[in-house]
Amino acid sequence: MSARRTAGAKRRASAGAGRAGAYFNRELSWLAFDERVLEEAADASNPLLERVKFAAIVASNLDEYFMVRVARLVHAIEEGDDEPDPSGLSPARQLALVSDRVHALVHQLYRQVNEHLIPALARHGIRIVGPQDLDELGRAAVAAYFRDDVLPVLTPMAVDTARPFPMLSSLSVNLALRLAPAGEGLPERMAVVQVPSVLPRLLRVAGGEGVTFVSLDALIRDGLAALFPGQAIVECSAFRLTRDAELELDDEGGRSYVEAIEEELRQRRKSDVVRLEIEDGASEALASLLAGLAGAPGESMYRVPGLLDLRALWSLVELPGFEELRDPGMRPVPVLEDGPAGRIFDALDGADILVHHPYDSFDAVLALVEQAADDPDVLAIKQTLYRPGGSDSPVIAALMRAARHGKQVTAVVELMARFDEESNLRWARALEEAGAHVIYGVRGLKVHAKCCLVVRRTDQGLRRYVHVATGNYNHRTARVYTDVGLLTSSPAFGQDASAFFNALTGYSDPPRMKTLVLAPSQLRDRILRLIERETRRAGEGQPALIRAKMNALVDERVVEALYRASDAGVRVQLNVRGICVLRPGVAGLSENIQVVSIVGRFLEHARVFHFHNGGEDEVYISSADWMPRNLDRRVELMAPVEAKPCRRRLLHALDVLFQDNVKARRLFPDGTWRVPPRPASAQPFVAQAALYEHARRAWARRQASPAESFAPIDRGPDGHHAQAPGRRAALNT
Repeated sequence: MSARRTAGAKRRASAGAGRAGAYFNRELSWLAFDERVLEEAADASNPLLERVKFAAIVASNLDEYFMVRVARLVHAIEEGDDEPDPSGLSPARQLALVSDRVHALVHQLYRQVNEHLIPALARHGIRIVGPQDLDELGRAAVAAYFRDDVLPVLTPMAVDTARPFPMLSSLSVNLALRLAPAGEGLPERMAVVQVPSVLPRLLRVAGGEGVTFVSLDALIRDGLAALFPGQAIVECSAFRLTRDAELELDDEGGRSYVEAIEEELRQRRKSDVVRLEIEDGASEALASLLAGLAGAPGESMYRVPGLLDLRALWSLVELPGFEELRDPGMRPVPVLEDGPAGRIFDALDGADILVHHPYDSFDAVLALVEQAADDPDVLAIKQTLYRPGGSDSPVIAALMRAARHGKQVTAVVELMARFDEESNLRWARALEEAGAHVIYGVRGLKVHAKCCLVVRRTDQGLRRYVHVATGNYNHRTARVYTDVGLLTSSPAFGQDASAFFNALTGYSDPPRMKTLVLAPSQLRDRILRLIERETRRAGEGQPALIRAKMNALVDERVVEALYRASDAGVRVQLNVRGICVLRPGVAGLSENIQVVSIVGRFLEHARVFHFHNGGEDEVYISSADWMPRNLDRRVELMAPVEAKPCRRRLLHALDVLFQDNVKARRLFPDGTWRVPPRPASAQPFVAQAALYEHARRAWARRQASPAESFAPIDRGPDGHHAQAPGRRAALNT
């Protein structure tokens, strides 16, 4: 058993002693999130292409779920692990429940796509048809495309005693064929044709009204005679394999960390099959034969009544035009007073800046890196990079430019960012070639913190500028993920950021910090102390409140601390996008805890924590969820938001998020998530729309009174920003 899985088994064994009925199972809670996403696909009040987007997200999420979570359950069972999790379920029992739940979810997903979304798209002029449904001109066009662009790429692969079942890549779509026997008394033959991933899965056919698509696998199926001339095809069915995608690094053997990653990525292509999807109409004979050849356990087979791999629907979501089928446009609000060209260093010399994406533009974050790259007074840039995007990343381009200008550029690159490993390897090497110092993570830990440090020469000496955030340095996801970032020139933040990067790049014990809080050495203890402080205040009869927004709540020690807080009378409001193992609203356990989840236009990704502290509110942002992996096995940062205007804005954002009565679903003690009935007198309130409107109006007010907006901000004696008497820092109004 690997060290990672051994540790996991020990944690489950310890957790199994928890209180009966106090926890939900994390795997089923993950699926409950996908069910909430599917509800958005079914919601007729959402624009049609947005509903299609939600369906594609469910399909993509299920792929990851099988590659990671189901694979772990399968391995636990194979290794004889029968220890229960905190909910009291053994791995075998979990897998059985997961199988039932996913089969039901897949049925609901395809029913929604086949019976509602595809017919609705057709009514709006977006059709997916078979080659036989095209007119004569269309059939001629796809026939020519098949002959010239598809057929040369295809490889028919026979399967017999001399030619074993091919090593098919995970998530690729394939066609399995039963061919007539080669002669009397001989058995049927089998062959496989892989649908090329280098070609568009949905092919747009010119002509006619509206937009018409044909699936690539349907086109190949229609032309199989050209691949098997003279052969009688008895049956053809599309299928897809999902493989275990978890990387298990072996520290032995003298290989470098990069070499180990590269080898594991190669092995991933040959890993065990955890799911076999096959067309619903496939015969039992073909399905059983495929399962045996692919090594797919019986419970891993899913019969799919429609287009295999619904991620193909993204090509419809991204169609140009059809604006009436999308959410209304929402242009991010500028942050710098002079737009992207505004001087970020001048702005930060006067005030901290809080950015709330995607309502606020990502330009302020890009300005920090891009202006640092070109500013002759900037001496060094240090940055963590987890998922910065592809080859067009402006952050990577700026770091490479800075390195070529002779600046000291240090990039801490996390190669183990799941499913982005190969991309990260490519641009990390490009950074090295440009002259940057690249640190390939930290052995044994995943660097998930989001931090950028710029060291700049000023008339008053060297000054450090810092950005800490809840989300990645990715200009694309900043348009669709809600994240929070803090930009500051606070000396205390600068000192802590320097200590943080020194610990990552050199040999040192975890640094002692003044403001930032580091995982895995400090973060869980700090969170527990903050919860316990509210618990003590409640016990003393003081008002006590904890509000926390995160992606997932799994850590048992944190959950137990929240249960104790609830029992003492602390009001606990949790906004958890995805997994939540805490059971709220149970008398004697959690009656003072409320849990909601918002699934809306943007992916809720920010982590924000608020502790009332007797009226002296403390607010933090963090890269970490309250999960064992974040608190024990990752390098994470939590940062206090100290400037009053920034803190006020985050408190307002939490207020808004807990007022949503349209997209917010509440978790009930029985494990169901439901939108509570809205009183007849209450108007519909969508938090994400309200937060954008607040950002837009704040910008309009700043534009109307620029002189007041640029009122200087004094610094307190501790080096943090302090509001000057009679003035306000309007960058975060």
